[in-house]
Amino acid sequence: MHNLSLWFTNLSLQTQFLIIYLIVINIITFFYFGLDKLKSQLQHRRISEKILWILSAVGGSVGALLAMNFFRHKTKKLSFQAGIAMILAGQILIVLFLI
Repeated sequence: MHNLSLWFTNLSLQTQFLIIYLIVINIITFFYFGLDKLKSQLQHRRISEKILWILSAVGGSVGALLAMNFFRHKTKKLSFQAGIAMILAGQILIVLFLI
């Protein structure tokens, strides 16, 4: 744990903020997908797909994919899976370009 905190503190402030942001947005995205699944089971008003897409696009694509598998949510919608995978691929390309 000490090595991890030492590694993190040696990163630039910008990189630290980016890592924290990505962790937080992925947790939020995971939560929203789970909440949408729960609402669908309880037959309550659902979270719009637009919100789920936006959360994925602003950095939460890993959380979206994990939630889709964990909650078995949106897994029958091939277009949704493909879209999330394309967003993740784009985000990986952006990170590689920035490095």
